[in-house]
Amino acid sequence: MKILIADDELVSRRRLQALLTKWGHDVISSEDGSAAFDLLKGPDAPRMGLLDWMMPGMNGVDVCRTIRRERPEPYTYMLLLTAKDAKENIVEGLESGADDYLIKPWDPDELKARLRTGQRILELEDRLVEARETMRFKATHDHLTFLLNRGAIVELLERELVRTLREKGCTIVILGDLDHFKSINDTYGHLVGDEVLQEAARRILGSVRSYDFVGRYGGEEFLLVLNNCDTSQALPRAEQIRNAIADPPIQTARGPLSVTMSMGVLSSRDWIRRSPAEILCEVDAALYRAKTSGRNRSEFAGLNATV
Repeated sequence: MKILIADDELVSRRRLQALLTKWGHDVISSEDGSAAFDLLKGPDAPRMGLLDWMMPGMNGVDVCRTIRRERPEPYTYMLLLTAKDAKENIVEGLESGADDYLIKPWDPDELKARLRTGQRILELEDRLVEARETMRFKATHDHLTFLLNRGAIVELLERELVRTLREKGCTIVILGDLDHFKSINDTYGHLVGDEVLQEAARRILGSVRSYDFVGRYGGEEFLLVLNNCDTSQALPRAEQIRNAIADPPIQTARGPLSVTMSMGVLSSRDWIRRSPAEILCEVDAALYRAKTSGRNRSEFAGLNATV
């Protein structure tokens, strides 16, 4: 584990560093509280800090208090080293955000035991964070395609429309639907249909930028929110995605299948101050026109521009 030692006493600092290095830790050190704070809030910061209470600049208590306020995650385990053994001093140190304390002069075996306790707590914290992120992912993503689910993509659309209006920008909204998907399920089975959906999702993601949003809107429908685009880019971007779906055929357990997608396309610049529900209604109507006009095509909402 990477551990920070912050102590203005050179002898004490070197003794700590020698012990921690011997125990297999990666050690960095500082001789004042302000430098320690900078190290603890920086990138790739140590997960554990051994802080002397009395230091130049910020003292150990100040470092604990400020780190808890300004860098809550990832959690940093902090142990105060102090000659102050009065009850009120211990309470002050713990209330500042320190996890533990050690009275000087400290015993190496006790220090080692307290470090092990800190490591166990950090491991538990990491497991809890991992579990929380897993639950958050499951709550916002489709279990089959791993795209954003309907609730999450609609929420992002709402946020993007607000941001776009505020910044006088432009967001392109695309609603795509796989053509004749029911016949794929009926002819080849739902497992093959799942393969098609997964590959379609992969191809869509490969056709957009890392900061665009893609979600499974329902069944075989996909909603795309492309931010910071111009209206003139709307149909070319849609066509790029449509062509990526159509060619090459999708490889499945039942062999290659030719799959196409119809798309409704909308530029927020043409529908200023419309609600997200109205935007979705208009792009869905454009998708319907693409379907009734022969499928495997894109149609622009409200401007009668088709490809």
